[in-house]
Amino acid sequence: MAFIVILFGFGLAGGIVGKMKGSSFFIWFLVSFCVPFIGLVAALLYRWDNNELRRECPGCGKVVKLHDALCTSCGTELEFPEVAIAPESASVRRRPVAGPPSA
Repeated sequence: MAFIVILFGFGLAGGIVGKMKGSSFFIWFLVSFCVPFIGLVAALLYRWDNNELRRECPGCGKVVKLHDALCTSCGTELEFPEVAIAPESASVRRRPVAGPPSA
């Protein structure tokens, strides 16, 4: 019983780390649950998907990750672009700083 609790803990930790990095919670939960310590380390070492450069599909206009070979929307085969779009993490709006009070 204690072993199942430990497996569940590793699975939950791996799933949370995977989700924070922009990947699937369920996939990283399964990996970390089935291979406890190694799965959690793999989730920690996995790349941050929201820091990946993006590009626009010439077929449908959907913005996809730069490393995608096919558009997930229309199935167009994508060539390496000359211009890349900034990653999602760079496009997050920042909260405006409060200025001096108006009279």
